[in-house]
Amino acid sequence: MIPLKDDNPTVHVPIVTYALITVNCLVHIYQMILSPYAAQMFVFQYGLIPVEITRFTDLTPEIPFPIWLSPFSSMFLHGDLWHLGGNMLYLWIFGNNVEDHLGHAKFLIFYLASGLAAVTLFILFDPSGRVPMVGASGAIAGILGAYMVLYPRARVFTLIWIIFIIRLVWLPAVFILGYWFVIQLVMGMSAMGQHGGEGVAWFAHVGGFAFGWLLFRGQRRHRSAISGGQNSYYSQWH
Repeated sequence: MIPLKDDNPTVHVPIVTYALITVNCLVHIYQMILSPYAAQMFVFQYGLIPVEITRFTDLTPEIPFPIWLSPFSSMFLHGDLWHLGGNMLYLWIFGNNVEDHLGHAKFLIFYLASGLAAVTLFILFDPSGRVPMVGASGAIAGILGAYMVLYPRARVFTLIWIIFIIRLVWLPAVFILGYWFVIQLVMGMSAMGQHGGEGVAWFAHVGGFAFGWLLFRGQRRHRSAISGGQNSYYSQWH
């Protein structure tokens, strides 16, 4: 299933979403104009390598760059155009509504925090990994988790492709995003023990999504509890 658009309007211009898409695209264009060797070094320099974090060691000391910054820089690198395009499509569809809900500054903080949560779970499942992890998938997964809590009934125009059968249908966001999460979890479990997970950081996706879902789910319950308490107080005294 490939989501194409949603029917969830926004009030404000999602300038942070647009800016993130622009920066990711510009970084990838820069990657594409590098020589093959330089492009590889660029990924090792700015990608997230788990063993560098867990053992506080730099695998490429000839390229000066603080290891602690790699969890952030890795969010803006992509392996190829398909990787970039898929991530930016999801960010374009679902990011604007979450930004509209949070506001620009909080949305950026949430985006980066989701990326860090994704990196953390990825490292926990592959602490000695030496394959660089790159991509905005983990941060965007946090947005998907938040969207699922905020707008579960929003309709998403989706392309369904089963062998030779192609359909365009409107489906509820909770179904699309729930299906996406289950796929990431199943693929992650099946890839356990394989360094790099055959090229896909499945548990980074799981970590980002879980962070976004739990954070917004917790906030909703907290607000409901406060609202319930206020209503109870009001009914007793008025």
